[in-house]
Amino acid sequence: MKAAPEKTWVSLEEAIPRDVFLAEVGAWSERIGVEPKQIMIRNMKNKWGSCSTNGRLTFNSELLYQSAEFRRRVIVEELLHLRVQNHSVLFKAMLRAYLAQA
Repeated sequence: MKAAPEKTWVSLEEAIPRDVFLAEVGAWSERIGVEPKQIMIRNMKNKWGSCSTNGRLTFNSELLYQSAEFRRRVIVEELLHLRVQNHSVLFKAMLRAYLAQA
């Protein structure tokens, strides 16, 4: 996912801890029924997240400073790539369905 949300300042007090973010990923993994092999959080220059073909998810550390709604979208999108590896009509339909349940 490359599109960035509108730039807004979030203080460090409002940022979520890494373990809370990982708990969000875990909860969504269970809902979607997928099991990532590894979850990494690191600085990324051009993306909010990525999913490798071997099941490793990488999330941009800047997500910890984004809104819950935006984090949810990135998390769901990357987890869905464990099921559908492209942005096909099926992928987009599944993304809409899961985000509508949130």
